[in-house]
Parts: sequence; structure tokens; C-alpha cells
Amino acid sequence: MTTPRSVALERLAYTLAAPALAVAPNLYPDSPVNQIVQLAGAAGIGGWILAAKSDQPGAGRKILRWSPLVLAAAVDVAAAHTTGFGPYAADGLLAAGWAAAGYLVMPFSRHARRRHRPALAAPAPQPAPADALEEPVARPDDGADQLTRAARLLWEQAGMPGRTHLVKATRHPGMRHDMTILLRASETGRPITGLNEAAVAAPFGVHSSDVVLAEVAIQPGRQGGPGWMEARLTPDANTRRRKAPTDQERWADKVGSPKGGAPGSELVHKSRDDDRGVTFYRAKMTDSTETPRIDLPKVCRGLGLPEDDSCVFVLTDGSEFLISAFDEPPLSQIFRATRELLTPDAKGMYVCGFTITGQPVKTMVYQHDKNAPAHGLTLGVSRSGKTQFFAIHMAAQSLDGEVVWLSTVRKDEKTTVLGRYIDRQGSNALWMARSLRAAKALCEIRAEMPWPHDGQPHDYKPGDPRCPYRQLNVYGDEFMTAAQDAEFGEFIQKDGEDLTVTGLKYGIGFNPAGQSPFAHNGFSTEMKDNLRQNSRPVIFNMGSPGATRKAAEGTMENAYDVPTIPARYSRNEGSAIERAMRGEADPENGVSTGGVAVIVLDNGRAVLMRSLYADFDTDLSALFPDQVNRLTDYEISELDKRGLWFDWNEPVRPGEFWPEPDEDDESQSRSRRGGGKGGGRSAKGTGRGSGQAASPRQALEAIKSLTDA
Repeated sequence: MTTPRSVALERLAYTLAAPALAVAPNLYPDSPVNQIVQLAGAAGIGGWILAAKSDQPGAGRKILRWSPLVLAAAVDVAAAHTTGFGPYAADGLLAAGWAAAGYLVMPFSRHARRRHRPALAAPAPQPAPADALEEPVARPDDGADQLTRAARLLWEQAGMPGRTHLVKATRHPGMRHDMTILLRASETGRPITGLNEAAVAAPFGVHSSDVVLAEVAIQPGRQGGPGWMEARLTPDANTRRRKAPTDQERWADKVGSPKGGAPGSELVHKSRDDDRGVTFYRAKMTDSTETPRIDLPKVCRGLGLPEDDSCVFVLTDGSEFLISAFDEPPLSQIFRATRELLTPDAKGMYVCGFTITGQPVKTMVYQHDKNAPAHGLTLGVSRSGKTQFFAIHMAAQSLDGEVVWLSTVRKDEKTTVLGRYIDRQGSNALWMARSLRAAKALCEIRAEMPWPHDGQPHDYKPGDPRCPYRQLNVYGDEFMTAAQDAEFGEFIQKDGEDLTVTGLKYGIGFNPAGQSPFAHNGFSTEMKDNLRQNSRPVIFNMGSPGATRKAAEGTMENAYDVPTIPARYSRNEGSAIERAMRGEADPENGVSTGGVAVIVLDNGRAVLMRSLYADFDTDLSALFPDQVNRLTDYEISELDKRGLWFDWNEPVRPGEFWPEPDEDDESQSRSRRGGGKGGGRSAKGTGRGSGQAASPRQALEAIKSLTDA
């Protein structure tokens, strides 16, 4: 065996350097050789310190590597501090020992090799005798095509990922690289486990996102189940899908994905109506048992649509839903009311407005299925379109031959105009209290009113020609405000609730309107439940989308998704970020949403509609019948007997709502004449009390009333 060159050179260096280490310090103490040796030793000490502090393996090998330099510096320093060559020629002995140690150990030539690789002179290790390799068993030719054979070769070179065998590879039509491979477990009866998209993509050199694993259905002539798996490799199709996706692909990637605007959904079809300027996206849930969870702004971003509530709407029907994207706000157009639209059909239904899709929306003047009149509930803030809806609803009731009374808290132009076409109309809380009291008395009158065919009283039946009286519809605009009136609010609230509960049996429907459907604002729970069950509530803009949604949910048995009504229809123009960077003002608001309302249908579903428009600046006679419908003479005479039929605009009559106090009770008279909040209430309380005080508390109350406290 030959000695490696690095070993021979290192041994030669030790042999030549040993005499210099012994002689140089003694003959030439100031020689540069001594300084070089000492600096090399200092470097070796630094190497020791770094090797000792290092956390990496091989610290001992590094220390041994630097040891010749450190020992050479030690020999040089020792020789410089001894007299001559030292006792017994110690300098020479140290130098010779240093050379012998380096000659045998050879730190640099041996330990500079990483992982202790043996030198060339070292005997080569003899490998253990390997077992004789068994010749592979020749597989029978199954008639596989060239693509399957090539795919099997790549699969076997990858080590049969997941311990599977590639059964067949099928190229996708018109694709160069896309294919589907059929896999089965190598061991019979074992399920395929540990196989993922990356393991399938690696042998074929495609991205893992281009691989989809799927189960194999059991088919005649081929097994299936957990021991089989199908992998679809689609690099070409995915490249095209990322660049130019179809509508279904865009929906699946951007909308129906787990992080999309409607997760778990799929697009059924996309259609365009150029005449109306709208694009429809009809979709359904992949699992028909799931309910759509739609984030409309996220859907708009996924489809590349402008995020605009006034142009994009969603309609849900079970597991299906429809997204309508309009070019212009669809509810900003005006649908004018006509007598043809307002004339009720045989079931008491008439068209009160149109939805975003152009569908007519119907409401009822009476309940054909319940054989009873219909109540009405209309909510909305000022200038939202309530009075406009009153006009078309009253016109439909009048066209059906019904009697209409309208009361409001304050007088205005529109209600005064409506008063020309209906039986009675007034504009204060006293008038509303008198109308409700008269309607309540009509329940008693009609309960005893004989029918001409048999002379017996009967319950009201809409459309029955034998009925001796007409249906009466009592309207109470701003009912919640009137119910909180200081003098007559208690009577208004109580009589309104009674009329809601008992009026349907006697052909009387109550139609309150206001800005809240909740008990603390005048509605009792019983009253709201009766109104909800016997009407189609109409909710106009309540001031904010949240308030509108809350009011609509308060009129529904189940809280379905409620459409949003913005304050105004304003299109999103350009980018808000770019306008902010340029310092430009945002675009002005657009069209008002007055007349846009949410109507709650019989099944509890809330639908957004634009109500028909009745122009009060023109003659409304085209909408109303030629003759005003009024009560029968018998009903008027019975109300007159009860002192309830007169001009309801008159001041309060003595004893009309509460008993009058004694004439000598000047303080009570003064309190009553004073009006205001305390006048009617104190007189009413005094009239109900007896002349004697039965308890100290009653006596104290009597003293307070007498002293006007």
C-alpha cells in the first residue's frame, strides 16, 4: 500500500521543523521565526476556545487539529527561557518529542477529513456478502396501452407511493398532459392509506394543486371501495381555468369554495335579460339539506360585480337561491297605480307593487281562506311612503265596495285629499278615539243585525250578497303616537286592541300605521299577533337597514333573511381609494327609496317591492269608484242612539269619555277646564271614585285632587 501524499508532506514538515524549534530560541532569541511560532500557537489556542464553545459535533477533532501549533509554541517558549539547550539537552528532547508525536498522530492529514474518511493507505473495508438478489417475477402482459405502461414505469421508479399499483391511465380528450390514473392497493384486502396529492404529483412532475383524489365506485367487472382510488391529473385544464375560467368554474373557485361568499353551492346557470338590463345567477346547494349562507358583498367580489345594494339582490328559496345583478337600480323606477291593478279579484287580492324581478306583489282586502276581513299593518318613518300605500289600499277596498275611515294625529295635505273619496276622515287624537269607539260599537250592532234571508244575525262573510252591511276598514295613522296621547291615548290603545281581536267576526278590519311594532310604543303582544296573522305587514324604510330588519322580524313568526332598504339609491362610482388619494369628494346621493318596502307574505318570507304610486298632484278619482261607500241607515241610526254618530271634530262632549264631576267641585272643574295632561285624567279618576274615602291612601289622593296638587 502506498503512503498518501498529505501524510508524507506532513511528516517531512515535522522532521524539518523540530531542529528549528530547538536551535532558533537559543541562537537567535530575537529571530522572526520565534514570533511566527508563538503567533501560530496563539491562533491554535483561539481555535481550542471556539471548538469548546461550539454546540456542533466534532469539537474533539477540532481541538486535536490545532494541537501541533499550540505544542510547537510551548516548545519554543520553553527553549527561550532555559540556559543554553537546558539540562540534559532538554530543548532538543522536547523538539524531538513534538516531531515524533506529530509524525505518528498526523492531526491535519487525518483529522481534517470529514466523517473520518480513511486515508488511501488504510485498508479498504470489505463489504459483507450480500444476499443473492431474487430475480423479479415476470408480470403477465395485461394488454396495457403505451400511456399506461409509461405511467407504470414512472410510478414504479417513485417506489409505488402509498404501496399502490397503477392499474390504468386514461388521457383526457383534447389534452396533452391531463389524464386519470386508476390505483389499487398492492396487497389484496388492504385499504389505501397515506396517499396524498403531493405523492401522486411527484412522479409525473406536476403541481400538487393539479391533482384530485377521488373514491372509485363499484362497477360491473371492476372492484371498488377503500382498496381502490382514482387520481385526476389536470395541469393543462387548471392552467386554462386560471386564465379563462367558465362561469361554473369561477363560481366553484370564488363563490362556492369553503372561503367563498356562498360555501357549498354550485351554479346552475347564468342568464342575461337585455331588455331589463339584468344578469341572473341561479345556484343551489350541493347538499340539498343545507341552508344557503350568503355573504352578498363577498359574492359580488368573487363574480367581479360592483358591491352595490341597490343593484344586486338575492332571493332564497329553500336550498336554491337567485342573485340578480342589475345595470341600474331596478326599484328606482315608478310603477303608477291604475284601477285595473287595484281592482281585487274573486279572492280579495290585488296588485300593490312589483319586486326587483318585475313580478307583481299582491296583498288582500279580505281573507278568502279564512272567510273574514283583513287587518293591515304599515310601518315606516316619515316620507317613506306610508300615505302613498294608504291611498292604493283604500282605493282597492273602495273598489271592492268597502267603507273606509281614516284618522291621523295631525292634518296634512295627502290625508285631506283622501278624505274626499272615503266615508270619514279626521286629524287629531280625539277623532281617532271616537272612530275606534264607534267601530267597537258597530261590533255590538252587527252582532244583532238580522240578515234579510232568514231574519237571523250571522258572522260576516266576504262576498256574500245576503250580508246586510259592508266591510269597514278603520285606519289609524301614527297609531303609536296617538296611543301615547295624554288625554285619549288610553282609550285609543284599549279600543284598538279590542277591535283587532273581535272586529274580524263583524266585518271590521283595523289598519294601524306608525314607526314601531313593539309593545312599549303602543302595540300589545296580543294586538301584534292578531295583526300579523290576519294581514300582510308592509315595512317601509325605518331609518336604517338594521331598524328595518328588526321591524320586519318583529312581524314574522320566523326570522327569515330580510332584504336591505338603503336610505337612497346611489351607484358606486370609481374607487374610493383613488378619490381619497386625489382629494376628491365622494359622488352625490342618488334616488330616494321612498315607496320601497318589505312585505311579509303568508309563508313568513320577506320580499322587497316597490309599491304602486298614486300621484296626489293629480285627480285620484280614476283610482276610486264614482260613489263613496258608506254605512247603512240602520247602522247610523243605532250609532246615533248611542250618541256616537256626529261630527267627530267637535270638542269633547260632557261625560263622553269620563263622568263629569259634581257642579260644586270647582277644583275639579277648574282642573278639567285647564286641559293638558292632568285635566282629563284627574276628572276621570274623580268620577270613578266614591264620595267616601275607604282608606288613608284614598283620602290622600282626594286631598291631592282637591288642592290641585
